[in-house]
Amino acid sequence: MTGFFGALAEAWDELRVHKLRVLLALIGVAVAVCAITTITAAGDMLRQVSAESNERWGGRPATLNVSAWPTGQEMPGVEEYVAAYDDITARYEVEYSSMVMWAQTPFRFPGGTMETQTNAVSADWATMHRFVVDGGRWFTEADAENLSPALVVNHAFLEALGQRIEDHPTIVIGGENPVLATIVGTYPDSWPGEGPAAYMLVESHLRWASPTSLVNSGAPSLELWVPTDTADVLTEAVRRDLTGAIPGTQVEVSRMDSPDMGMIDGATKWLILGVSTIALLLGGLGLVNIALVTVRYRIREIGIRRSFGASSGRVFFSVLMESVVATIVAGVVGVSLAIVILHNVPLDTLMGSTVQDRPGFPASAAVTGMVAAVSVGALAGLIPALVAVRVKVIDAIRY
Repeated sequence: MTGFFGALAEAWDELRVHKLRVLLALIGVAVAVCAITTITAAGDMLRQVSAESNERWGGRPATLNVSAWPTGQEMPGVEEYVAAYDDITARYEVEYSSMVMWAQTPFRFPGGTMETQTNAVSADWATMHRFVVDGGRWFTEADAENLSPALVVNHAFLEALGQRIEDHPTIVIGGENPVLATIVGTYPDSWPGEGPAAYMLVESHLRWASPTSLVNSGAPSLELWVPTDTADVLTEAVRRDLTGAIPGTQVEVSRMDSPDMGMIDGATKWLILGVSTIALLLGGLGLVNIALVTVRYRIREIGIRRSFGASSGRVFFSVLMESVVATIVAGVVGVSLAIVILHNVPLDTLMGSTVQDRPGFPASAAVTGMVAAVSVGALAGLIPALVAVRVKVIDAIRY
């Protein structure tokens, strides 16, 4: 190992001697390594943003949507759906599930009673869809026992009510069985100009606001968050069991999330890799030019070393290691800059969506940056090293 560490020490000494010549090239390599590391790490952030955005709409992998539509003129009752869905959830030990019902619920606003779009869900629904409130809180299981049903409403709902979430607002649910409901949380409007809308627990909706007939509101559905590897098997099993539990219905079971996200991630990785490679090669070109010029100025020195018995291999390795050692230093600087940038710049906010499960700085990005730095150093030092090997002793006299 003496020769190896000797070559490293010699390479470092040469870099100190020629530091002004390689400084600009090393800056280019450091910037390129910083770019490739930042792009690789930001790619993980971008994929997380994309994944969470899809999960807010379609649920986490794998979310199954279960629906049973009557094929005849007679509509099953809500209690039949509730019993069948509860049985499915318990039978297959599904940890996260939610019954979903859409309906128009009469709320008594100051300006009069208004039929408002209401989505009745379970407390697990927010976890399954990464739903986040910006004021107050989401439902808990204990809210199902409240005598005053809990509501989570959008901003338009509160504006129509003329109150703030900090004031613990209440509103009367009209209809045949009026009840005073408590607003416990708020969320942003889905689009500009959206009208009042609310979320409500299924248990509270069935007790206070459920219509007597499902003809107008439609049959309730069930969402199941199941392991990805068992999704196909459970799809067939749930379809079979539910068909037998609710006779006279056509049962549909399908995945709500997008199974093709893996293909999108693969394409994104290749795109990021291509851009990063181009950035790194541009940084390495400057180092190659500087190294060639440096070797031409050192022909006399190399010739004298050869005259004192330095082998071709030692000369080759020494010149090659100068570029490698230089790019290792540049790589450390570049990776450090990338870490500082990603920890201080809110990339997820700049991408237009806040990330719930913000990924830490990936070690793979740092390793990629360092491997790229060493590789470009080896490639940049290869041509100058070959030129140095061809230097003869007589060249020392000529120069």
